[in-house]
Amino acid sequence: MDSEKLDLILSEMHDMRSEMQGMKDEMQNMKGEMQDIKRRTTNIELTLENETNPNIKIIAEGHLDLNRKLDDVLKVENEKELLLIRVNTIENELHKIKERIEIIA
Repeated sequence: MDSEKLDLILSEMHDMRSEMQGMKDEMQNMKGEMQDIKRRTTNIELTLENETNPNIKIIAEGHLDLNRKLDDVLKVENEKELLLIRVNTIENELHKIKERIEIIA
């Protein structure tokens, strides 16, 4: 009976070693996956830092220039509208003066 118990214990120890080896293999796979994730994360950070962020700044600066140009155009358009109003007013005044001169003459 002692021999059977010993065989059973040895069998269980062998099973435990197999399970432990399986766990070691899984851990090794996980380490490899983590290294891959770390590498990919580093590549993403570098891309953001060296490409994406500077490109966003370039685009933002371009939009700022466009906004300034739009403001300049709108300012000119406002001045144009004011001049048109003044011309219209002057034309009306001139028309009134002509009518008075015709009445007097």
